[in-house]
Amino acid sequence: MKTICQSALVLFCLITTSALHAANPPGWTDDFEKAAAKAKEEGKAVLLDFTGSDWCGFCMALDKEVFDSSKFRSWAKKNAVLVKVDFPKNKRLSPKTKEQNDELKKKFPFNGYPTITIVDAEGKALGSKSGYRPGSGPAEYIKALDDILKKGASAAR
Repeated sequence: MKTICQSALVLFCLITTSALHAANPPGWTDDFEKAAAKAKEEGKAVLLDFTGSDWCGFCMALDKEVFDSSKFRSWAKKNAVLVKVDFPKNKRLSPKTKEQNDELKKKFPFNGYPTITIVDAEGKALGSKSGYRPGSGPAEYIKALDDILKKGASAAR
């Protein structure tokens, strides 16, 4: 009986720990420097998703309804390198990632979650979009992101 309890405890700890250190979704990174270098190399922008991934309902809806869609993934493949800038309540971030996210929040201030900020490969803000209206879907959101990219390209000329 003691062995069964010990085994159950070990299994519980492994499951809990892996959930606390959940990886980024496919196509996303949490490393801004690497993303900026990749964006520069590929001639793309960097999309920063300021999120509370494990507590913010609108953030979760945006992930599910927009970022997980094939339409958005296709748009991102052509236009942006994707970075999750997460401020979770229950997931643990590495000290390096936490420090980076705090610095990005200072550099690109915002008032609520989710906020999407698009920057060029040099880290200059092109624009941002705050909030998400559940049910609005990927087409409307992608149009707003395209508008930010167009305004940023116009300002660069």
